[in-house]
Amino acid sequence: MSHDPKDKQEAPHSGDPINLKQLASILQLSQTTVSLVLNNSPAAKSIPAHTRERVFQAARKFHYRPNYFARSLRRNRSMSIGVIAPDLSEGYFTMVMNGVEEFLIRAQYFYFTASHYWNMELMQEYPRLLVERAVDGFLLLNTPSEIRSPLPTVAVSAHNNSPGVTNVVLDHLKGAELALRHLYELGHRKMAFVKGPNIIPDTEYRWRSILEVARELGIEMQTDHCIQLDADSWSPEVGYGPMRDLLARTRDFTAIFCFNDISAIGVIRAIYDAGLTVPGDISVVGFDDIMSAAYHQPSLTTVRQPLREMGRQGAQVLLEMIAQPSNQFPEEIVMQPELIVRESTGPVSTRRPKRKS
Repeated sequence: MSHDPKDKQEAPHSGDPINLKQLASILQLSQTTVSLVLNNSPAAKSIPAHTRERVFQAARKFHYRPNYFARSLRRNRSMSIGVIAPDLSEGYFTMVMNGVEEFLIRAQYFYFTASHYWNMELMQEYPRLLVERAVDGFLLLNTPSEIRSPLPTVAVSAHNNSPGVTNVVLDHLKGAELALRHLYELGHRKMAFVKGPNIIPDTEYRWRSILEVARELGIEMQTDHCIQLDADSWSPEVGYGPMRDLLARTRDFTAIFCFNDISAIGVIRAIYDAGLTVPGDISVVGFDDIMSAAYHQPSLTTVRQPLREMGRQGAQVLLEMIAQPSNQFPEEIVMQPELIVRESTGPVSTRRPKRKS
């Protein structure tokens, strides 16, 4: 890594993090210049690019750490936010948090995470506890609108109707259209559906979209072909049991559209355990495109939510709300889904799934 010949090559206290004054001395630049660069200030654009790169390289080399306490006093901020979620299990939350963390780390913001596991008392208690820890704002992940706060708040997949909250949501109508039209074009007319748990905010929005698209395509929604998940779970068991029970009642369908990928993986296992194949007897479509979806056997056709981008967008908007409290922010930011076609869907079979004897 190259350095300007004028840079002093040793930190005042070798191995220890250095402060702004020490870093400026090493670079032989003013503290103001170094601060503008490290804080990504608009004024930093007037500083030559090679100088900005020198600052970043030296900050990394000499382990510069900003004085967050002093910064918080100057800005009346703690440089931290509270992230509230049902849990941080594999799947949806892992990918959303990847996007959140990526943006916050770049912005040098700290964050507290609190998982409420759908406990209403915790949903009410955590915001208060986080306010006591002086967070600057809240990022609510898939957490219902009961949480209200005077702090800047962004909700991801939460459909929060509280005043001043910006919601990052998916276009569920588009997602339903992508999945059902894909199955329809493969010849499927008799379909089963897995509806999400009532406690999840996205459930009703996605279900209404499915009903609307099914009606437009002329797909009959038979009550005995619809199952609802009882719980929000990270385990494929959440889909396995209901699908096993459905197949015990009826096999008069050729495709199933699942609420999420986790339940779809359980559904596929139940189909195989019933002596059927995917997609030979029943095609399966998931939702989310979690990291393991492409590596399941068969690999899962799914409606991809841009989960990392939703997390990143939520974190970015929240920090903008904190930095510019007098600005107006949109009530809703709508993200677009994408259909990812893999091995779990195929043309409707000419043979009918065997009835359970």
